[in-house]
Amino acid sequence: MQTMFTPEQLKDPAIEHSNKILRTCVHCGFCTATCPTYQVLGDELDSPRGRIYLIKDMLENERVPDEKTVKHIDRCLSCLACMSTCPSGVHYMHLVDHAREYIEDNYKRPLSDRVLRWILAQILPYPMRFRVALLGAKIGRPFARFMPDPRLKAMLEMAPKHIPPVSRNDDPQTFVAQAPRKKRVALMTGCAQKALNTDINDATIRLLTRMGCEVVVAEGAGCCGALTHHMGKAKESHATAAKNIKAWAAEMDNGGLDAIVINTSGCGTTVKDYGHMFRNDPLAADAARVAGIAKDVSEVLMDLDIEAGTDKDMVVAYHSACSLQHGQQIKTHPKTLLKKAGFTIVEPSDPHLCCGSAGTYNLMQPEISKQLKERKVRTLEAKNPDVIAAGNIGCMMQIGSAAGVPVVHTVELLDWATGGPRPAGLDRGPNAAPEIPMLR
Repeated sequence: MQTMFTPEQLKDPAIEHSNKILRTCVHCGFCTATCPTYQVLGDELDSPRGRIYLIKDMLENERVPDEKTVKHIDRCLSCLACMSTCPSGVHYMHLVDHAREYIEDNYKRPLSDRVLRWILAQILPYPMRFRVALLGAKIGRPFARFMPDPRLKAMLEMAPKHIPPVSRNDDPQTFVAQAPRKKRVALMTGCAQKALNTDINDATIRLLTRMGCEVVVAEGAGCCGALTHHMGKAKESHATAAKNIKAWAAEMDNGGLDAIVINTSGCGTTVKDYGHMFRNDPLAADAARVAGIAKDVSEVLMDLDIEAGTDKDMVVAYHSACSLQHGQQIKTHPKTLLKKAGFTIVEPSDPHLCCGSAGTYNLMQPEISKQLKERKVRTLEAKNPDVIAAGNIGCMMQIGSAAGVPVVHTVELLDWATGGPRPAGLDRGPNAAPEIPMLR
């Protein structure tokens, strides 16, 4: 793609990087075949190629973003399926991130949009605030149908029926290896996950320590910054990311780390990009070090050579989160691990397509998200599974809100298969069994 940025514009590192990305696009249109929003809406401007044209025009002409441009860029899921498909290697993720930051800095949204985005940015990255909000949403859920704004309705409907107790495992501490030590790792406990499902971190700690890992929950680490990053709120996202970089760099310098383990793939994609996010920052060197050892939990488990399990006589439909298969290009590890642990694995048709969760997308774009969710649940349930497994809390909440079978994290099944308790999520429902005591 030909670009016309001036030498003065190209002095801006962000513009220079986006210019390089734009010039790699050859207009081939392969991306439209795998773009969920293009499949749902059928509008060229709701495809990566269409958005690239809009972004080029906006940045090149330094114009104030118009409503049309903002609408189509807001509709992007950042599922990154286009990056898996693109034969030219267009780094669409960095381009759309730049566009969102530009829009945030130069476009005045309607008041209702500004208020909603501010509320989400002030609540979701903070576990205790999120817990209070979930409690309020749980109380207000019966009144969802009366909400005039579909986004408010979606927020109430997405509130889980079960809000887990706080897990003390999320506090800064070190868990000793229960077998001869093979690795020393830091576990990213996250933010939303600490409010929505504490079983995941508990199971991860049990599994890793059982397999010979010393697991550190670092002082000062928290939200990865993804939620605000994808809203274009660079100041907020960099502030939270910087805390993680400092916390993990301190652990690397005092005791050493073999890996930073991440069990929420949306967070993993962001942490692995810290080197790029902070490339022009004083924290650049530490950010690159952190990004270099960030690993999805499935990558670490593959290195540890998880023990083979006995046949569990359970069919698991594996949902591959976009942030894992497209953002991190991890496509087979979870399935390999589950099969080795004794589960029968099935996959839905079109496994590359997004479920519609995408961070805050299901709250900001509920109509499109609902269509994607219904399609994903339909293709998963067509395999008649006993359970659906995924590696991302957002996908689990999205699919679980409509699926007729339990949805649990991959690591919970692996923990169970290697000596841990049966995942409570397998029994949770109208007639749920009592909570199984977790490691505290």
